[in-house]
Amino acid sequence: MSRAKFVFVTGGVVSSLGKGLNAACLGRLLKDRGLKVFIQKFDPYINVDPTNMSPLQHGEVFVTEDGAEADLDLGHYERFIDINLSKHSTVTSGKVYLSVIEKERRGEFGGQTIQVIPHITNAIKKLVYEAAETSGADIVITEIGGTVGDIESLPFMEAIRQVRRELGYENTIYIHTTLVPYLTAAKELKTKPTQHSVKELRSIGIIPDIIILRSDRPIPESQKQKIALFCDVKDDRVIDVPDCKSIYELPYLLQAQKLDTLVLKHFGIKTKPINLKEWNEMLQRIKNSKEEVKVALIGKYVSLKDAYLSVYEALSHGGFHNSVKVKIDAIDSSKITKKNVDKTLAGYQGIIVPDGFGQEALEGLYLSIKYARENKIPFLGISFGMHLALLEHARNVLGLKEADSLELNSNSKMPIITSRAEGKMKLGAGEVKIKKDSYVYKIYKKDLVSERYRNRYQVNLDYADKLENEDFVWSGFSKNGTPVALELKNHPFFIAVQYRPEFKSRPNRAHPLFGKFIKVCYENKR
Repeated sequence: MSRAKFVFVTGGVVSSLGKGLNAACLGRLLKDRGLKVFIQKFDPYINVDPTNMSPLQHGEVFVTEDGAEADLDLGHYERFIDINLSKHSTVTSGKVYLSVIEKERRGEFGGQTIQVIPHITNAIKKLVYEAAETSGADIVITEIGGTVGDIESLPFMEAIRQVRRELGYENTIYIHTTLVPYLTAAKELKTKPTQHSVKELRSIGIIPDIIILRSDRPIPESQKQKIALFCDVKDDRVIDVPDCKSIYELPYLLQAQKLDTLVLKHFGIKTKPINLKEWNEMLQRIKNSKEEVKVALIGKYVSLKDAYLSVYEALSHGGFHNSVKVKIDAIDSSKITKKNVDKTLAGYQGIIVPDGFGQEALEGLYLSIKYARENKIPFLGISFGMHLALLEHARNVLGLKEADSLELNSNSKMPIITSRAEGKMKLGAGEVKIKKDSYVYKIYKKDLVSERYRNRYQVNLDYADKLENEDFVWSGFSKNGTPVALELKNHPFFIAVQYRPEFKSRPNRAHPLFGKFIKVCYENKR
């Protein structure tokens, strides 16, 4: 059995309180004390993973190094803690139930009647312990999705209750995040929702050790003491997290209230003093950023920011790297037409077309790419955005009007974008060989890098050579020689890539493509 300690993060009152951010920040603080941290998310939905879920309902699908498709919270975890997570970090009810049902079908339960307790809860606990064993972490942080009282999350709650029963108080800690709303009419903060949430949690056998309060404003000490009294926790274990200008201020806010110290004291762990120098330098760059660049993000799912969350964050990281503010305007591609494209995109220093799928709202994407190409506006295309940039070039520059993608037209006579030979989605880390005399090489300063993929379609090798000319070149290739990066020479910055660079960007270490993109946007403005 691993000697790891286990932190369980739950939430109450409403969803979207920032449990994942709190968990990620705690992970960062513990890492900066010299501990090895691993983090995982338990999602109560029945889907096996988010693969087939609409981005407008669930947000983006985040991809780990080993190819697991996961909830967007894993992006927060990786960005804050600066670690690469794995399939052990993402667990859903669907995945748990499927594994138990498959074992039952194989006869591995010896004819037992399969029940939520103990079979489902045992499977959940096994995943908690496996995360500790495979990662070799000192601390494993597990966030339970949803809110206390949801019927879907009850097996997870019961499982983490049993973990304390098995490992003991000194090896487990429960952190509960709740909402403290401010009633404008009464002009006061209300603690009753938190009291009810903790009561609900206690009714299923979990007594919180630390309570994190979310509000739109700081919470007075008297209110925190009231919550401590009614919820039966020590006064110093009630922490408030008001809204911040930047989510990257949160580690400092939590550290100032000694969250990391409380957790370590609970576990009886002694570490070196915390070192937040690197994080502080990053925050100073954010605060000292005066100039602003405007970037247009053209997509199909812009009504929900979470659909492109990692792209938003990576663009911000590029701003941190260059000490400039990045103002991102999300523009629905269905609203862009030939008549309004010039007016819509005028005034932007950069244009980005991220991933997507399907035939809807394509004209606006093509027009945006053409506008960026013809007007020398810095452009970055990602995955589906690369495919469209390639098609726009083939049709409008090379005159190949029949050029198409099998994803968009299964009967295409000139499928310059085709399905992968394996017929399956390419997921996770893969090498990219960079062409040495390319602009992309100047950005990476390496001829071999590792990037993450999530694609079922790719450039058709039968047409690859025919698409290059004096201006258009392939600048990156996968292991089997398939082009995965393109660029235009006669342009300040026109790059499109098959892979997903946003997944590897960090606030304190912007991905090279995003860092350079924002730098050129700023130069373009000046």
